Amino acid sequence: MAVPTRSLFALCAVLVAAACSTLPATRPAAQVAPTVWLMGEVHDNPQAHRARYNLIASKVKTGWRPAIAMEQFDREHQGLLRTAQDECKTAACITSRPWVEKWQWELYEPLIQLALDYQLPLLAANVSREDANRIVKGGYTAALDPDTIAHYELNKPLPTALAEQHRQNIVEGHCNMLPLQVAEKMIPAQVARDVWMANVIEQQAEQRDVVLIAGNGHVQKDVGVVHWLPVTLQETTTVYGFIENSQAGGSEQFDVLAQVPAHPREDPCEAFKAMMKK
Repeated sequence: MAVPTRSLFALCAVLVAAACSTLPATRPAAQVAPTVWLMGEVHDNPQAHRARYNLIASKVKTGWRPAIAMEQFDREHQGLLRTAQDECKTAACITSRPWVEKWQWELYEPLIQLALDYQLPLLAANVSREDANRIVKGGYTAALDPDTIAHYELNKPLPTALAEQHRQNIVEGHCNMLPLQVAEKMIPAQVARDVWMANVIEQQAEQRDVVLIAGNGHVQKDVGVVHWLPVTLQETTTVYGFIENSQAGGSEQFDVLAQVPAHPREDPCEAFKAMMKK
């Protein structure tokens, strides 16, 4: 049912072997409830990207000035991203920097250009693949600081329903071919990514509204970033899903659901099967 995501495949490629062997604030003082948009994506679907961009751009062009937090930038690159945003006039100037991870940047560049044109802060919101690998091998303490672990109570077992949904998403996202013991080890890495995105949003929401750009799996309501936001932020958060017509269900996972035609691609399960054989 689920299309394997880039982030899960990239993480799994690294982990299977190990597992088996200062911009000014713009919020008016009287505005105490920030607006948060969690906006999903199918990473390689141009129509989904276009639909999401149009929603954001239409509001920005009428005066909205949110920060744009992006899964596509790793957290350790925030300083470099800020410098690039100060130095660059075009999105390609940012996405061509040597520290930028490999994504289909032509799909994200209109949004990055919007941020440049309207001076919207770009936020690096992701836990890197390397840190995720450390968490798989050594737990949250291998890559998250003690304050973050305590704040989000990661020193306690996950609620059963949350852990089960993560487990199901990871297994289905890998074509039901991933060994269960490997999927179990990957749950903390996925949680860490959601937690860190929530952390970035929570900190930035003290100053301004926030839009998160991330895969649909990170924003779905029963398991994703919204679970880790404070209740006061959850109350002013809207979750947008952008899914392909071929994907079943999903309406209960998003406040706003946009369906787009499926993008032609090679069967990702065949690629994953070949990887698993290696």
